[in-house]
Amino acid sequence: MPHGTEVLLPEGAPLTDIEYETPQHLIPFGCRSGACGACVIEVIDGFRSLGEADLDETDFLEDLGRTDGTYRLACQCRLLGSATVRVVE
Repeated sequence: MPHGTEVLLPEGAPLTDIEYETPQHLIPFGCRSGACGACVIEVIDGFRSLGEADLDETDFLEDLGRTDGTYRLACQCRLLGSATVRVVE
């Protein structure tokens, strides 16, 4: 996201709801089902605040070469607390 951009979402909201909170397209979304990889984010802080990744998401991230455990698919995240993320290009 642009440096310093802060978006507030209600607890339990899917991270895809971010596009309803700002006119900017901060995170690119494609399929919204965890199959296209358009919404890969790097979690800078608050990894556990995005819910647990299921095995399908983890396997797909490995297929994309994102194996160090700091990446998620934004479309699969539910916001459970505060988190700082960076959109992966």
